[in-house]
Amino acid sequence: MMPKKIMVSNEPIKTAVIFGTRPEAIKLAPLIRRMIDKPDRFQPITIVTAQHREMLDQVLELFSIKPDHDLSILRPRQTLAEITVSAISGLDSVLSKEKPDFVVVQGDTTTTFAGALSAFYHKIPVAHVEAGLRTQDKSNPFPEEINRRMTSVIADAHCAPTEKAFQNLLAEGIGRDRIWLTGNTVIDALKDVSGWNRKCDHPVLKRVAAEKLRMLFVTSHRRENQGQPQEEICCALIELVKTFRDILVVFPVHLSPAVRDTVLPRLQGQDRIVLLEPIDYLETIHFMKNSYLVLTDSGGIQEEAPGFGKPVLVLRTTTERPEGILAGTARLVGTNATQIVEEASNLLCRPASYRKMSHATNPYGDGRASERILQVLEHLAGRAAGPEPFTGA
Repeated sequence: MMPKKIMVSNEPIKTAVIFGTRPEAIKLAPLIRRMIDKPDRFQPITIVTAQHREMLDQVLELFSIKPDHDLSILRPRQTLAEITVSAISGLDSVLSKEKPDFVVVQGDTTTTFAGALSAFYHKIPVAHVEAGLRTQDKSNPFPEEINRRMTSVIADAHCAPTEKAFQNLLAEGIGRDRIWLTGNTVIDALKDVSGWNRKCDHPVLKRVAAEKLRMLFVTSHRRENQGQPQEEICCALIELVKTFRDILVVFPVHLSPAVRDTVLPRLQGQDRIVLLEPIDYLETIHFMKNSYLVLTDSGGIQEEAPGFGKPVLVLRTTTERPEGILAGTARLVGTNATQIVEEASNLLCRPASYRKMSHATNPYGDGRASERILQVLEHLAGRAAGPEPFTGA
């Protein structure tokens, strides 16, 4: 059943946007900025749990977003249960005070689920951005697959980024009139930042250009890759730089102790492997643009890198983003060292294989997802028709 359309007279639609991690912030920033640019239509209330802290703050600063409420729940080595309890407790107080017309959550983090559940407790309609992604394996990715499924049960409006996500929601019994095909806001963010007149003079990029190296841009941080899988990834990177004398592996290392405890001892001091502290989103974009190949377990980078014509090797056994695999922009290679080396070597040695992936069409968005999502909110508030669906990049 559709949520009852809420009539808020002529006042701007008061919209609480809840997020806690860097990926959420990147994907919600263009939506928040467009709300800020329409003060006669929207009153955004930004609420951050700060499930991540430093990396979240980088994005907030980049997009000039100052949170209205910062719960600052991050604690050293906290458990998922502790994150959930802290987020729900903090959000309960804020939502009681603000009483928004809508709550918007994004993706599949613990903050996403906690935000949706808290809104449900307060009988506030929930709009879920990037709804409908599925691997059909509740343990992979963990805990994201269950977070997104439970959020779908709660949500009133589902903003699906792709046709596949749309169909996943229909298959779960969600009404067609509650799902909108919007495209992914990550492409909005990518286009916004790429259009800014800001240079990135990182010394690693200067080295790549000066020494005419092919850069392999690597990110790996997911919980299911911690331990042995992460060790395999490290072994693969060492083998690649031994085999190919013209490559430079650049690996911004996540702040998670579980990641750093594996990566740093194995890769520090290795020839042509550069380990960086986490880089901001602007730098990430420039690194992707200047890379030859991307190896990642990140969902967002699977969507972003093809926008620059960069092949993506996905360091996971499953992905909730099969559109890139089907389109040919990405390839699922797992975490076995031998398999990673084989797939990367194919792209490094065979120009035809590389061109086939680099010239494939990015299926994830056209840069107008945020506009469609705002129109969904206005539609639910009884102020506009629903948006025309995203039909492809």
